[in-house]
Amino acid sequence: MRRPHHPRPVPDDADPGPVRGNLPAELNTFVGRDDELAHLRRLMRESRLVTVAGVAGVGKTRFVTRAAALMEKRYCDGVWIAELSAVRDPDLLEHALVEALGLTDHTSRPPRTTLVEHCAGRRLLLVIDGFEHLADACAGLVRELLRRAPHLQVLAAGRRPLRLDGELTFPLMPMTDVDALELFARRAAAVRPGFRLTDGDRETARELCRRLDGIPLALELAAGRLRALTTEQVLHRLDDRFRLLTGGSPSALPRHQTLRTAIGWSHELCAPEQRLLWARLSVFAGQFDLEAVEYICSGPDLPADSVLDVLDELLAQSVVLREDSAAGSRYRLLDTVREYGAEWLKATGDAERLRRRHRDWYLGLATWCELDWFGPRQAEAAARIDSELPNLRRAMECSMESPDEVHLAQYLAGTLWFYWAGCGRLSEGRRWLDHVLEEETPYDHSRLKALWVLGYVAVLQGDPAGAVSALQECREEGERSGDATAVAYAVHRTGCLSIVTDDPVRAEELLREALGRYREIGELNSNVLMAQVELGMAVAFRGDLDAAAAICDEVREICEDHGERWALAYALYVLGYAALRSGPGGRARRMLRQSLSIAHAFHDLLGTVLSLELLALITVVEGDAVEAAVLQGAADRIWPSVGLPLFGSAHYGRPRAECEERARTELGDARYEAERRAGRRLDARTAVARALRAGADGPTAPEGTAGEADGGTRRPAASRTTGRGGPELG
Repeated sequence: MRRPHHPRPVPDDADPGPVRGNLPAELNTFVGRDDELAHLRRLMRESRLVTVAGVAGVGKTRFVTRAAALMEKRYCDGVWIAELSAVRDPDLLEHALVEALGLTDHTSRPPRTTLVEHCAGRRLLLVIDGFEHLADACAGLVRELLRRAPHLQVLAAGRRPLRLDGELTFPLMPMTDVDALELFARRAAAVRPGFRLTDGDRETARELCRRLDGIPLALELAAGRLRALTTEQVLHRLDDRFRLLTGGSPSALPRHQTLRTAIGWSHELCAPEQRLLWARLSVFAGQFDLEAVEYICSGPDLPADSVLDVLDELLAQSVVLREDSAAGSRYRLLDTVREYGAEWLKATGDAERLRRRHRDWYLGLATWCELDWFGPRQAEAAARIDSELPNLRRAMECSMESPDEVHLAQYLAGTLWFYWAGCGRLSEGRRWLDHVLEEETPYDHSRLKALWVLGYVAVLQGDPAGAVSALQECREEGERSGDATAVAYAVHRTGCLSIVTDDPVRAEELLREALGRYREIGELNSNVLMAQVELGMAVAFRGDLDAAAAICDEVREICEDHGERWALAYALYVLGYAALRSGPGGRARRMLRQSLSIAHAFHDLLGTVLSLELLALITVVEGDAVEAAVLQGAADRIWPSVGLPLFGSAHYGRPRAECEERARTELGDARYEAERRAGRRLDARTAVARALRAGADGPTAPEGTAGEADGGTRRPAASRTTGRGGPELG
């Protein structure tokens, strides 16, 4: 298997900027439907839930996306679209909405709780697309969200309504003759440059549009054939296909027959190798890339070196769509097209082999990305896994279907530790790890790895009981089976648990043992570096800040040698923590800014909020109590998505307590609380951007905070310092 291609990462210091939604940009001109859009916008003023219902291919997705964009200014907290067609398991519905809303929750709380709490105080529009296969689960979730979030509106698009009280249904009909003709002409011109409808073929095109019932997908498929055929030839071939419908089921809706016929006709006009690739592409969930297609779909009847040319033909015919993402050029099939291909794949008797081939590719991809996580391609590995998540889910589901292959699902769930822990996916990671470990399997390396990863995730979620259970089982079975690697990781993560439960002496003992075990087996990766960082934290909590700094300086050097960024962020956090003793300003703030920037780039909320807490303390020490209170408020808003604030730890909590005491003394209780409340109104991206700017050019004038009674001047805070000039850290 070849190493995956990686795009260039986004710079860590890029200004995050505010995000008001995730609506995709339109790639071509939206045609017609002016009256329908106006009607839908009126309905959205009458009800908090409107469902656009229609047959497959009628253009529901494009229509609701366009409508949402036109109404975007109504919603101060943005318009967010959740595309659910690739989500097959109802248990993943809530995770998909959490992902669509750009949320991250490190806690053990159900994702439904995260969704409800996020939406409760916000004015936003949630667009739910492609929910019909999850209709019951989706209806229950939408009902609860609307009940608990009074300013939330939902615009749904599917083949049927959700059937909830208060729901207004907007049936999206096929396009009018005028709009259908315009759409066909525009898409034909895109396929065949210079194409124009003349007086001679306008009536032919109009008849073609009528025969296709004005269904946009059918029109676009037909337009794609104009690369090789005239409009009249397209109409004649379509006539032949329609005549075949006379023996079909009389209960089938005519428009369903029409769409299926249009797709089937397009399928029959494909060359044999194009039809074969179309069927095999149906094995993918969501997006896919060329390398995956070449590996999974090739064979003696479709050589790998011909796949690109065949795929290009399917792109030209609008069977496959191309999309650009952070992970590079990607492709996908429309749902209806995928379903049609899946039926053909099943008919060939090759579906099971293709599913396993798909699973094997994504096992290999996860393995490569885990290796790339320790190195300069860390950001690319994160982006790649993020874009491939639907396929990775399908690979785990495939492995869980056979008792003999459950160990592969355990391997995959464990291999993705860096994504669960490092990229803000703890909640979904916990679900998969629990699920794959439910099956009784031998204690091989895959099961033991899944156990220590489960323990690690539980530690970060603030679940000490779950962590102890998994880590103890991992260590005992690892010692029994002689798996030295599993034992080292179990000892390491048990030491990590001791830090957050305020036992730094025990933590230091366990972490030094783990590091010794890592050296014995020759292990060096991001986990090993994190063990050193955690050792530095434990030493710092015991009061030896110089030793802690020395430990983390070594980590920083190793990270720089290997291009590692994620562990570097935590090393910089400890170094910033230690630097506070030498006095306010420069060095500590520079370290924590870099730590914050890296953590935020990886969507690591724990690293983000820890850095915010220390930056708030630095800010008050430097004399800006107002901004410190605002940053503390911003941290308050993030912590519920991470877990118990500062783990409930007295050691982690000292900088926060020190910051609050100084800011209250400077501002007074009423002003301090007002500024802190203002900070709680900032979303994470805005808070990070603000913290990265703070201190660069003097005090930052907070946006939307309480007014300055003294006309904008501020007194420096009265710093309570140690003998070395820094704040007291205990």
